[in-house]
Amino acid sequence: MSRVPGWLGKVGAGLSEMGERLDERRAEVAKEHAEAAPELPAEHPEPREPVPVTIARDRPDPALAVPWGVRVAAEAGWRLLILAGTVWVLMRVISAVQLVVLAFVAALLITALLQPTVARLIRYGFPRGVATALTAILGFVVMGLIGWFVTWQVMANIDNLSDQVQNGVDDLRNWLLKGPFHVTEKQINQIAKNLREAIGANTDQITSAGLEGVQVIVEALTGILLTVFSTLFLLYDGPRIWQWSLKLVPAAARPAMAGAGPRAWRTLTAYVRGTVIVALIDAVCIGIGIYFLGVPMAVPLAVFIFLFSFIPLVGAVASGALAVVVALVTQGVFTALMTLAVVLAVQQIEGHILQPFILGRAVRVHPLAVVLSVAAGGMVAGIGGAVVAVPLVAVLNTVVGYLKSYSQEPASIQSPKPRGATALSSTPDDEAP
Repeated sequence: MSRVPGWLGKVGAGLSEMGERLDERRAEVAKEHAEAAPELPAEHPEPREPVPVTIARDRPDPALAVPWGVRVAAEAGWRLLILAGTVWVLMRVISAVQLVVLAFVAALLITALLQPTVARLIRYGFPRGVATALTAILGFVVMGLIGWFVTWQVMANIDNLSDQVQNGVDDLRNWLLKGPFHVTEKQINQIAKNLREAIGANTDQITSAGLEGVQVIVEALTGILLTVFSTLFLLYDGPRIWQWSLKLVPAAARPAMAGAGPRAWRTLTAYVRGTVIVALIDAVCIGIGIYFLGVPMAVPLAVFIFLFSFIPLVGAVASGALAVVVALVTQGVFTALMTLAVVLAVQQIEGHILQPFILGRAVRVHPLAVVLSVAAGGMVAGIGGAVVAVPLVAVLNTVVGYLKSYSQEPASIQSPKPRGATALSSTPDDEAP
């Protein structure tokens, strides 16, 4: 094993001695710094100068500075904005599927008319399927026969009616020439010429309207099929559909909606029954009156009066005006005035006797609400919207009133169910579709 040279050992010893001296020097410097630093007592920290704080004594709380009325208006405003946005979105969705919605609403109205018959047949011992089939077949056959009879009467009297209309127009022309208005032959010819030119200038629009008429016929057939199928399912499986619909409601609101549903259905049923009875009485009375006055097509006009009576206020005026116009152009001014007298007399009896007696307190809707709802329904969905507007308002009125009383008096609303004979009128078959 080789030995380390002597000079290398001396270098290592010198480096070790130098390191020891550096350590001693560091210790001396640290000791000098410790002796030079002043000692502060632990219980008295270094004092700090206080920071001045400015207190705003004249500025109140921002929330308290807003008047109470403005705060209430703001709280109600943003909630109304949310409700308005929700209604707008809902209306857009309904407009997109307007045909389906109108078909389903029509099915609800027909079901409200036919469902008591189904319940009565079930109480007589018929199976539910048989009772539904018999009621649906009878109801749709009656509707089909009415439509066929009206079409047959119109087609059978169209030639005679056209001749009578032509004679009526000639009589009107002669009356204008010899009457107090001093209308000349040239002015009448100019009016006829203007009408012909207007028809010729709008030929494209008339053609497009004819094409749209084909589309309307297709949509009408689709709506009729949807209405028929919806009515069958509502008549047969209405209670289970209602129970399934309740599951979509939050659990906290489910008891209130379970009580509001049967009451809304009773309101709808009372409205449909009362409207049918009132419309039938109007049609029979006015039809008999115009028949004895010699107005042609008295039976089809009576059917039109019956159908138009489902549009409150507006329908009665329109159907009565139609009967007066037909009497005017076919029988003359005197017969038209007598027809007008018959129509006004029947409508007065309807408004002051029939509706209060038949509908009673089941449908409590103010006349102003009726007018506004019919106008809004007609603007949104045409004739179909005008027909369903009033029953919708009546149902909403019943539901809102019940929910309000439910929230105020839950103990009286959530009373035990009736038993014995009183329970017959509140069975599920009679309560909801």
